[in-house]
Amino acid sequence: MVEMISFEEADPLLDWIALTDALASGHDAAKAEIADVFLYQDENTLLNRSAWIKGMGVAVKCATIFPGNPSQGKGMIDGAVNLFSGDDGRLEAILDFHLVTKWKTSGDSLLGARKLARRDSQKILLVGAGNVGQALRHAYGSLFPDATFSIWNRSEAGAKRFHAANPDVAIAIDLESAVRSADIIASATMTTDPIIKGEWLQPGQHVDLIGAYRPDMREVDDTALSRARIFVDNMHTTADHIGELKIPIAEGKLSRDDIVADFYNLDAFERQSDDEITLFKNGGGAHLDLMTSRYILDVWKNR
Repeated sequence: MVEMISFEEADPLLDWIALTDALASGHDAAKAEIADVFLYQDENTLLNRSAWIKGMGVAVKCATIFPGNPSQGKGMIDGAVNLFSGDDGRLEAILDFHLVTKWKTSGDSLLGARKLARRDSQKILLVGAGNVGQALRHAYGSLFPDATFSIWNRSEAGAKRFHAANPDVAIAIDLESAVRSADIIASATMTTDPIIKGEWLQPGQHVDLIGAYRPDMREVDDTALSRARIFVDNMHTTADHIGELKIPIAEGKLSRDDIVADFYNLDAFERQSDDEITLFKNGGGAHLDLMTSRYILDVWKNR
């Protein structure tokens, strides 16, 4: 029987720390084969992201992006994840796109922070008040239950909406002072021009970058990269395809050798001192969707 897994039914069952364990375990398996396919009609997009990991199975994540929908009161993005058995190719589950995306994206960052952020981190700054920021609040809260949170957003109205939904998260008015005073900075914006300056960073901080996903997008400047030890979730998807690292590499400001490790070498994910600045680039990828979907299905079956 094919399991149909909805957001509303499965979301309350899941655990952030258990997911990071599953992601770490997934990177001990054979390296994933991944491929993306895009189809376009006018301004609309169909994206299929596929991954195959020996011993774990196959996932095909389908997403439709219709930018005109919000003006009609409809969601812009919809989709589903199809999870197949690696043994016989049987369709095992169809999972809600938004469920997998939420847990994959923030779980990816949380695994990086679990390995790299100082254990005594007390102040966490969220940059960007969108859906990812909402998930990051809960993900980071599971790892740092005693931490205080603040939110900075380009529009004050967005920050106020975030605060209304999360009254324990303070609104940060000035980005520079908020960055300077934070122990962890988690940024999930749609900016193409860096908004976080390296001169603001302080010894011992951990910087988590989620937002940039296109070749023209960056959230931090070259100075931030030069001051930090850099880690990524996947060397290929981040260094070769995302502007955060691709642009400075092309300009000679950064070398691929400056990237310490990705999740396929998790043993290298560690601080050398309490004073160093660590920076993690979350690039995503279909292999993470597969690992997350397998975790969700296992929880679902044991509910």
